Amino acid sequence: MEGEGVLSSGLSMAELGLRIRTERRARGLTVERLAALSGISRSMVSEVERGAKTPTVLVLDRLATALGTSIARLLDEPAHSAMRVLRHAEQRVLRDPSGWERRVLSPVLGDVEFEFMRTTLGPGVDAGEFAPHAPGSREYLAVELGSLRLTINGRPYELAAGDSAYYPGDCRHAFANDGAVDCVYYLAMELGGAGQHDPWKEPSDG
Repeated sequence: MEGEGVLSSGLSMAELGLRIRTERRARGLTVERLAALSGISRSMVSEVERGAKTPTVLVLDRLATALGTSIARLLDEPAHSAMRVLRHAEQRVLRDPSGWERRVLSPVLGDVEFEFMRTTLGPGVDAGEFAPHAPGSREYLAVELGSLRLTINGRPYELAAGDSAYYPGDCRHAFANDGAVDCVYYLAMELGGAGQHDPWKEPSDG
């Protein structure tokens, strides 16, 4: 699962690492505790925080989930006005070396933990399994192009262009394109239990 991905749209690895470290410290978590909660090795967490390694989308998602937040919040600053236009060039994009791309379409809003994204999976690409989010989380998905194999807690569902689905976000969920053409789908995610973390918090290691 661990490895290197590609982050575009202007955010440097040093800036991303600083945001992850800031979120971790704000929650009173040590590097070791974040590693345990996310299932990511301590060395990987440390390298990502230092900006020494680019995380894959799965690694970044697991870190965000362990922190009780979204990838979008790790990539961007909260909007400070009621109206926000995100031009195409301003949207945060993550490209995974396995052949898929996630584009974040929603701005970060204060304490609202919501993410709207557009994902493109290349032919034959398996994006892997994402860890359960906080209890009460919800995800809504709609396929625009191609076909998608959506797997929820080990049970696969075949979706075609025009199909949509809802599922609780606090379960294991995986995405794969078994077709011969790109699959493009939209996903809206609302995180539940924002800010709820393990009660046995450890003091920050600085």
